[in-house]
Amino acid sequence: MIGSGAAAQQRGEIYQPTIWIDPDGCEHWAMDDGAEGYMSPHRTRDGRPVCHRSEICGVIPTDTLFATDRWHITAHARTQLEQFFRTANAFGFMIYGHTDSRASDEYNIRLSNNRAGAVASVAQGLGARVVDIKGFGERQPRATNDTHAGMQQNRRVEIYCIR
Repeated sequence: MIGSGAAAQQRGEIYQPTIWIDPDGCEHWAMDDGAEGYMSPHRTRDGRPVCHRSEICGVIPTDTLFATDRWHITAHARTQLEQFFRTANAFGFMIYGHTDSRASDEYNIRLSNNRAGAVASVAQGLGARVVDIKGFGERQPRATNDTHAGMQQNRRVEIYCIR
């Protein structure tokens, strides 16, 4: 079976890949064939979506949101997050989780994904638009993992606001 792109080429049609920017400012790859087609997010090499009009509007140490090795948000932290999302005045949010390097890469990716998802659930529970949720584990440290203070900085959730 020939895919639709190959079949189109045989018929002399040319499909032109383009970039489409959705209303929240994020880019998507699109195959322009004159009809609504397949679109996938345009991402940087490190996995972040390419979005315009976004800035980091919150970096929250995960030690204040979660117990060690957990991703369930404490009641106090939930209240703080709800206040943040109510007052952020953003069109949408991208939420990224990070860890220090104390566990395996696979474990840290899972933990950071779960933590980012928990923060996103709070935002979505308030009706906020969450554009992207991703865990990067230990792969994007802010500081060295050789010191306690550095590891503490690396355990964080970053929230990007799209305005």
